[in-house]
Amino acid sequence: MSVTRRAQVRVRVPAKVNVQLAVGAARPDGFHDLANVFLAVGLYDEVTVTDADALTITCAGRDADQVPLDRTNLAARAAELLAARHGIDPRVHIHIAKDIPVAGGMAGGSADGAGALLACDALWGLGSPRSELLDICAELGSDVPFSLVGGAALGTGRGERLTELEVGGEFHWVFAVADGGLSTPAVYREFDRLTASASGSTSAPVAEPVASPALLEALRTGDATALAATLANDLQPAALSLRPGLSATLAAGTAAGALAALVSGSGPTTAFLTKSPETAAEVAEALLASGTCRTARVAPSPAAGATVVGATAAGA
Repeated sequence: MSVTRRAQVRVRVPAKVNVQLAVGAARPDGFHDLANVFLAVGLYDEVTVTDADALTITCAGRDADQVPLDRTNLAARAAELLAARHGIDPRVHIHIAKDIPVAGGMAGGSADGAGALLACDALWGLGSPRSELLDICAELGSDVPFSLVGGAALGTGRGERLTELEVGGEFHWVFAVADGGLSTPAVYREFDRLTASASGSTSAPVAEPVASPALLEALRTGDATALAATLANDLQPAALSLRPGLSATLAAGTAAGALAALVSGSGPTTAFLTKSPETAAEVAEALLASGTCRTARVAPSPAAGATVVGATAAGA
């Protein structure tokens, strides 16, 4: 008895680290203006989309039990938004092979949204222009456009307006994954509270966020030492206020030989820039031995954005 196989597309999509996250004042819509310098790193989720009788989601891999399997998942929302634009019934099964830390400030959920969007576009043979896919990404969330683009980029607005950046070499990172997650909205609320407390006024002006020229030059030239000197995250004090234990992780990685350390995005994952793959392995080992993190992952950067890595035609 022959079995008809359904059409299927598989997409690989990277995590990110924010090498600079400059945060401006809260806007009337509740977001903050940002100068957000993204760098894609070689930790990946794979999103496989298959023709199905209904929209469903499954997930396997690291922290899979923490991934929502309903319509709140950005992968499901991506399929629905793309389908709505083209009058398609989004009857697909989305499977996420999870390797990016969940709720860790590395855009794992955003990566899955971008991956599902690209996979559905290929599965349905739409050939959507990149501009349309980026519009949908921006509707899904501030980090989703970069997950599609990858490489390095400056995100302005709330982070969704991208200018791609040149990177002149490979950078080597260690990511220390903490127990539990941190809510991004909670970290921004704490940022607002700390900013108001420091100024003594809830209405004091906040500096306009601007990308560091020195940091952009360090990326362009591939100079890890110069990049280390310019890494910055305006959300780090807020993340440390909510999770004081992260300070011990940052100290352990620095003591082990990292060039620089910072909280990745809104945390609680912490990122350590190193001078070589060998140093990265040593720092990761020291972080694990320190007992200050759940696990430590080594990854190079930059990495390509969402990429189709496999496709099967129906009946093939």
